[in-house]
Amino acid sequence: MTNPRILVLIPARMAATRLPGKPLWEMAGLPMILHVLRRAEAAGIGRVAVATDTAEIAAAVTAHGGRAVMTRTDHPSGSDRIFEALGSLDPGREAEVVVNLQGDFPTISPGNIRDVLVPLADSAVDIATLAAEIHTEEEASNPNVVKAVGSPIGPRRLRALYFTRATAPHGDGPRYHHIGLYAFRRAALERYVQLPPSPLEQQEKLEQLRALEAGMRIDIGIVDTVPRGVDTPADLEATRQLLAKS
Repeated sequence: MTNPRILVLIPARMAATRLPGKPLWEMAGLPMILHVLRRAEAAGIGRVAVATDTAEIAAAVTAHGGRAVMTRTDHPSGSDRIFEALGSLDPGREAEVVVNLQGDFPTISPGNIRDVLVPLADSAVDIATLAAEIHTEEEASNPNVVKAVGSPIGPRRLRALYFTRATAPHGDGPRYHHIGLYAFRRAALERYVQLPPSPLEQQEKLEQLRALEAGMRIDIGIVDTVPRGVDTPADLEATRQLLAKS
């Protein structure tokens, strides 16, 4: 039975800068957004819906039996989009946890979607997210790979101190590739979307820094692999090949 306390929302829009229209690009016989939706449903943690400002995306989702909710076109971030969708889908405020799953993660495992809930077992945590250890210098130095910097607080668990596009932390020791999947307590999401963009957020172009600068607690679960995001034509082709083999 679906847990009414948890709502998984997948923000999706057509106007991606580097790969316009990507939610509807076909992969293994389905639009990309449907692969993400199916994996979220397979995680079995709660209700699942796509939050979009585009009728074509909503139509593709509903045509395949999924749920879509239309949102405004002027949202500056996926977090703002899912907050609007939350109000539409859950006016009775049953949902206590909202998972923000990026719509360009068609290879994410259902297990990793479940993993993001684990840090919320600690009532002091406002937001939970994931990271995987970096094993190559190329990944460590790539500014498109966001690094999670945190203090170990248990097995496969960090308390987030910072997120950066730089190679960090300096010196010997592990570095972690941040995975853009979040589980918000409802109150934390409500607070987050009311905050103005913060200085470090604007400098690094990383929205999660807004929460840290406001004193919100983000804990990170360590997982073994990073799902392939789709941001470029090369990513698209590589992901199509992966899905064709699965």
